[in-house]
Amino acid sequence: MKKKSRSFEIALSAMACAVAAAFLMLGSLNPYLLATGYLVGAFALMVPLSKGFIWGSALAFVAASLLSLPLSLWKIVPFAVFFGLHPIVNYLQRKYVHKKFFIGICEAAKAVWFDCAMLLSWFVLTNMAGMAEVFSDWIGEYLYLVIFIGGTLFFLAYDAMMFLCQKSADRAIERIRR
Repeated sequence: MKKKSRSFEIALSAMACAVAAAFLMLGSLNPYLLATGYLVGAFALMVPLSKGFIWGSALAFVAASLLSLPLSLWKIVPFAVFFGLHPIVNYLQRKYVHKKFFIGICEAAKAVWFDCAMLLSWFVLTNMAGMAEVFSDWIGEYLYLVIFIGGTLFFLAYDAMMFLCQKSADRAIERIRR
Protein backbone atom coordinates (compact mmCIF):
# COMPACT_ATOMS: atom_id res chain seq x y z
CA MET A 1 0.00 0.00 0.00
CA LYS A 2 1.28 3.40 -0.98
CA LYS A 3 2.00 5.83 1.86
CA LYS A 4 -0.36 8.79 1.97
CA SER A 5 1.40 12.07 1.35
CA ARG A 6 1.07 15.13 3.56
CA SER A 7 0.33 17.36 0.59
CA PHE A 8 -2.65 15.17 -0.34
CA GLU A 9 -3.95 15.39 3.24
CA ILE A 10 -3.60 19.16 3.20
CA ALA A 11 -5.35 19.48 -0.17
CA LEU A 12 -8.23 17.21 0.80
CA SER A 13 -8.64 18.97 4.15
CA ALA A 14 -8.51 22.39 2.51
CA MET A 15 -11.28 21.43 0.09
CA ALA A 16 -13.37 20.12 2.99
CA CYS A 17 -12.72 23.32 4.94
CA ALA A 18 -13.72 25.51 1.99
CA VAL A 19 -16.99 23.66 1.41
CA ALA A 20 -17.86 23.61 5.11
CA ALA A 21 -17.08 27.31 5.59
CA ALA A 22 -19.00 28.31 2.46
CA PHE A 23 -22.13 26.47 3.52
CA LEU A 24 -21.89 27.71 7.10
CA MET A 25 -21.71 31.29 5.82
CA LEU A 26 -24.56 30.67 3.38
CA GLY A 27 -26.62 29.23 6.21
CA SER A 28 -25.94 32.26 8.37
CA LEU A 29 -27.49 34.54 5.74
CA ASN A 30 -30.85 32.78 5.80
CA PRO A 31 -32.16 31.18 9.02
CA TYR A 32 -33.97 28.50 7.01
CA LEU A 33 -30.73 27.37 5.39
CA LEU A 34 -28.89 27.22 8.69
CA ALA A 35 -29.53 23.51 9.31
CA THR A 36 -28.46 22.76 5.74
CA GLY A 37 -25.21 24.59 6.39
CA TYR A 38 -24.56 22.46 9.48
CA LEU A 39 -25.26 19.21 7.64
CA VAL A 40 -23.25 20.01 4.53
CA GLY A 41 -20.41 21.20 6.77
CA ALA A 42 -20.50 17.86 8.60
CA PHE A 43 -20.58 15.96 5.29
CA ALA A 44 -17.60 17.96 4.05
CA LEU A 45 -15.59 16.98 7.12
CA MET A 46 -16.20 13.33 6.26
CA VAL A 47 -14.05 13.60 3.14
CA PRO A 48 -10.63 13.70 4.89
CA LEU A 49 -11.83 10.99 7.27
CA SER A 50 -12.46 8.73 4.29
CA LYS A 51 -8.71 8.55 3.79
CA GLY A 52 -7.99 8.29 7.53
CA PHE A 53 -6.86 11.89 7.96
CA ILE A 54 -8.12 12.56 11.49
CA TRP A 55 -5.90 15.58 12.06
CA GLY A 56 -6.77 16.96 8.64
CA SER A 57 -10.46 16.72 9.42
CA ALA A 58 -9.97 18.27 12.87
CA LEU A 59 -8.01 21.18 11.40
CA ALA A 60 -10.63 21.60 8.66
CA PHE A 61 -13.28 21.79 11.40
CA VAL A 62 -11.36 24.47 13.31
CA ALA A 63 -10.57 26.45 10.16
CA ALA A 64 -14.16 26.29 8.84
CA SER A 65 -15.46 27.44 12.20
CA LEU A 66 -13.01 30.33 12.34
CA LEU A 67 -13.57 31.34 8.70
CA SER A 68 -17.33 31.48 9.09
CA LEU A 69 -17.21 33.17 12.49
CA PRO A 70 -17.14 36.82 11.29
CA LEU A 71 -20.28 36.42 9.19
CA SER A 72 -22.26 34.04 11.38
CA LEU A 73 -21.00 34.87 14.89
CA TRP A 74 -23.43 33.14 17.31
CA LYS A 75 -25.11 31.02 14.65
CA ILE A 76 -22.05 28.79 14.43
CA VAL A 77 -22.42 27.46 18.00
CA PRO A 78 -24.38 24.27 17.07
CA PHE A 79 -21.76 23.41 14.46
CA ALA A 80 -18.90 24.16 16.84
CA VAL A 81 -20.24 22.15 19.78
CA PHE A 82 -21.75 19.19 17.95
CA PHE A 83 -22.24 18.96 14.19
CA GLY A 84 -18.63 19.61 13.23
CA LEU A 85 -17.17 17.26 15.83
CA HIS A 86 -19.68 14.45 15.33
CA PRO A 87 -18.09 12.95 12.16
CA ILE A 88 -14.71 12.82 13.91
CA VAL A 89 -16.18 11.15 16.99
CA ASN A 90 -18.03 8.64 14.79
CA TYR A 91 -14.82 7.83 12.93
CA LEU A 92 -12.96 7.24 16.20
CA GLN A 93 -15.82 5.11 17.52
CA ARG A 94 -15.91 3.02 14.35
CA LYS A 95 -12.16 2.55 14.41
CA TYR A 96 -11.55 1.79 18.10
CA VAL A 97 -14.79 0.55 19.69
CA HIS A 98 -15.85 -2.98 18.71
CA LYS A 99 -17.65 -4.56 21.68
CA LYS A 100 -21.42 -4.12 21.79
CA PHE A 101 -21.42 -3.03 25.44
CA PHE A 102 -18.99 -0.19 24.74
CA ILE A 103 -20.83 0.76 21.55
CA GLY A 104 -23.99 1.17 23.67
CA ILE A 105 -22.10 3.34 26.15
CA CYS A 106 -20.73 5.45 23.30
CA GLU A 107 -24.20 5.90 21.81
CA ALA A 108 -25.64 6.93 25.18
CA ALA A 109 -22.81 9.40 25.77
CA LYS A 110 -23.25 10.87 22.29
CA ALA A 111 -27.02 11.20 22.86
CA VAL A 112 -26.41 13.13 26.09
CA TRP A 113 -23.81 15.25 24.27
CA PHE A 114 -26.34 15.99 21.51
CA ASP A 115 -29.07 16.93 23.98
CA CYS A 116 -26.77 19.26 25.92
CA ALA A 117 -25.48 20.79 22.69
CA MET A 118 -29.04 21.43 21.49
CA LEU A 119 -29.99 22.98 24.83
CA LEU A 120 -26.98 25.30 24.62
CA SER A 121 -27.77 26.04 20.97
CA TRP A 122 -31.37 26.91 21.86
CA PHE A 123 -30.30 29.48 24.41
CA VAL A 124 -27.59 30.94 22.19
CA LEU A 125 -29.73 31.11 19.04
CA THR A 126 -32.77 32.59 20.75
CA ASN A 127 -31.05 34.99 23.16
CA MET A 128 -27.83 36.06 21.43
CA ALA A 129 -28.48 35.49 17.73
CA GLY A 130 -32.00 36.92 17.81
CA MET A 131 -33.65 33.94 16.13
CA ALA A 132 -36.57 33.57 18.55
CA GLU A 133 -39.08 34.35 15.78
CA VAL A 134 -37.96 31.30 13.78
CA PHE A 135 -38.96 28.84 16.52
CA SER A 136 -42.57 28.17 17.52
CA ASP A 137 -43.85 29.30 20.91
CA TRP A 138 -44.78 25.76 21.99
CA ILE A 139 -41.13 24.69 21.67
CA GLY A 140 -40.23 27.26 24.33
CA GLU A 141 -43.00 25.99 26.61
CA TYR A 142 -41.99 22.33 26.34
CA LEU A 143 -38.30 22.89 25.70
CA TYR A 144 -36.91 20.17 27.93
CA LEU A 145 -39.37 17.54 26.69
CA VAL A 146 -38.70 18.48 23.08
CA ILE A 147 -34.95 18.34 23.50
CA PHE A 148 -34.55 15.36 25.82
CA ILE A 149 -37.20 13.09 24.28
CA GLY A 150 -37.59 14.33 20.72
CA GLY A 151 -33.93 15.28 20.44
CA THR A 152 -32.74 11.89 21.64
CA LEU A 153 -35.02 10.05 19.20
CA PHE A 154 -33.89 12.35 16.40
CA PHE A 155 -30.26 11.80 17.36
CA LEU A 156 -30.52 8.02 17.16
CA ALA A 157 -31.78 8.25 13.57
CA TYR A 158 -29.31 11.02 12.72
CA ASP A 159 -26.35 9.06 14.10
CA ALA A 160 -27.28 5.91 12.17
CA MET A 161 -27.59 7.95 8.98
CA MET A 162 -24.26 9.67 9.59
CA PHE A 163 -22.55 6.26 9.86
CA LEU A 164 -24.15 5.31 6.53
CA CYS A 165 -23.08 8.61 4.97
CA GLN A 166 -19.51 8.02 6.15
CA LYS A 167 -19.52 4.56 4.54
CA SER A 168 -20.83 6.10 1.33
CA ALA A 169 -18.15 8.79 1.43
CA ASP A 170 -15.52 6.10 2.06
CA ARG A 171 -16.61 4.23 -1.06
CA ALA A 172 -16.68 7.38 -3.18
CA ILE A 173 -13.30 8.69 -1.99
CA GLU A 174 -11.51 5.34 -2.17
CA ARG A 175 -11.40 5.76 -5.94
CA ILE A 176 -8.83 8.51 -5.45
CA ARG A 177 -5.55 6.64 -5.66
CA ARG A 178 -3.36 8.76 -3.41
